[in-house]
Amino acid sequence: MKKANKRPESVLVVVYTTAGDILMLRRTRPGDFWQSVTGSLEWGESAAQAARRELYEETGIMAGGALFDLACQEIFPILPAWRSRYAANTHTNTEHWFAVMLPFRRQPRLHRQEHADYRWVSYAQALRLASSWTNRKAIRHLFGETA
Repeated sequence: MKKANKRPESVLVVVYTTAGDILMLRRTRPGDFWQSVTGSLEWGESAAQAARRELYEETGIMAGGALFDLACQEIFPILPAWRSRYAANTHTNTEHWFAVMLPFRRQPRLHRQEHADYRWVSYAQALRLASSWTNRKAIRHLFGETA
């Protein structure tokens, strides 16, 4: 049975503390790729549902009422290496941004097939560490920086 095409929508969830520390996760592949919580929407799932699911799957953190929609999204091209997962005429992905504020740093329970390491870092360090431009843009947006 053929697997259904992947939905070309995803979420990015910036996890941070009231002190301004930001959680960054290092992917297993490629090994030098750092990011916030991310993941694709499943068919029939809302962006908020996907954000809660991905947050729990990747970190073990239950968002509860702490998840908030940043009401922003970014459209970016799907890299050729990943395009076969999508319908033939699909070339872009829409990423929806969310955030979760925690009262203090927590040790995440990493999904070991996806992430090999984590760091709690400052705003400036998160901007340097984030591998994707959309992740950097979402962090800037969350902290009120427009440039």
